[in-house]
Amino acid sequence: MSERYPDKYLIGLTGNIAVGKSLVREMLSELGAVTIDADHIAHQVIRKGEAAYEHIIDAFGAGILDGDGEIVRAALGEIVFADPARLKELEGITHPAIRRRIDLLVREADARVVVIEAIKLLEGELKNAVDSVWVVDASPRMQRQRLISARGLSPAEAERRMALQNSQADKLRQADIVIRNDGDARETRAQVEWAWGKLPVRTNEL
Repeated sequence: MSERYPDKYLIGLTGNIAVGKSLVREMLSELGAVTIDADHIAHQVIRKGEAAYEHIIDAFGAGILDGDGEIVRAALGEIVFADPARLKELEGITHPAIRRRIDLLVREADARVVVIEAIKLLEGELKNAVDSVWVVDASPRMQRQRLISARGLSPAEAERRMALQNSQADKLRQADIVIRNDGDARETRAQVEWAWGKLPVRTNEL
């Protein structure tokens, strides 16, 4: 257990875009974990009145707002996914707010095992808070297919989004558990259940 959360066992769930992290997170939820989606929190903290909102407007201008004054994520995405420096600038604004929200959710969790799904888990401070790192992996072909079919991206945009990601190989080198997710959900589920059964805690108690 970490010193920060002595009554919890934290799994950090990561992997690059479209490898299937959310599927694995859902499976872990079904097994009894409390799960936290950092991407969902990232959407929350940029809403009007939330922690990162004004800082983002200051950095990227009012041109990314809709008629209600909310940030249009697609407009913001067009800026940051075209320029790694601007993406880093956005992350510098949002990541502290995301970490504070995650900290609160972990402390309030009513289960022994808490899963934090975060694509940048290993690139930031969260890696020091988790007890185990699980990396979801899939072939580039499968990632590309998911981005095109499930997210509606063009092949060129799918390639661009994949190229912006930090190295998947670096994530795999830091993994305690690797879950291969190349399309057969039953095989993925079997890997998740095996790894769940190996956790060094009694998962049905606080």
